[in-house]
Amino acid sequence: MQESPAPSRWQFLRENGPLLIIALVLALLLRIFVAEPRYIPSDSMLPTLERGDRLVVEKVSYHFHPPHIGDIIVFHPPELLQSQGYNSDQAFIKRVIATPGQTVKVIDGIVYRDNEPLQESYILEAPYYYLPPMQVPDGQLFVMGDNRNNSNDSHVWGFLPQENIIGHALFRFFPPTRWGQV
Repeated sequence: MQESPAPSRWQFLRENGPLLIIALVLALLLRIFVAEPRYIPSDSMLPTLERGDRLVVEKVSYHFHPPHIGDIIVFHPPELLQSQGYNSDQAFIKRVIATPGQTVKVIDGIVYRDNEPLQESYILEAPYYYLPPMQVPDGQLFVMGDNRNNSNDSHVWGFLPQENIIGHALFRFFPPTRWGQV
């Protein structure tokens, strides 16, 4: 009995090429519109997120509802940071502390939202700075890093326009020892 010859590369591409193209297009569309991986480059979110952690950021939910207090969001830098040399395509990651209409202040190492002290078990240490009361305008958020004293966040540059949000950090997939929900 005679064996059939191995398929040529051209035949393989002709048969499987459309499938590969469809898979690549779907992967690209998912990354652009649904979810994308992100890398943590700094210590601003310690102890919650460590330098080198890799996350999945989902991009859909904020089209249906605004961010919630405590959400960890990824966003493009606001105009003030861009005017200081940050690239508009760069991404920051911080925790939502206050939403439109709420007032934030920091006194004696305690962050207050609407004059109520926050219970922040997730921070590295209490802030060393004072922040006078600031009311969050419509369409804006007040965000802070969990490493309060080493974070370039709203206490430095002000409010974050909600249109700058890329998405919500959901899941850490690397390193494997820290795998899980954020």
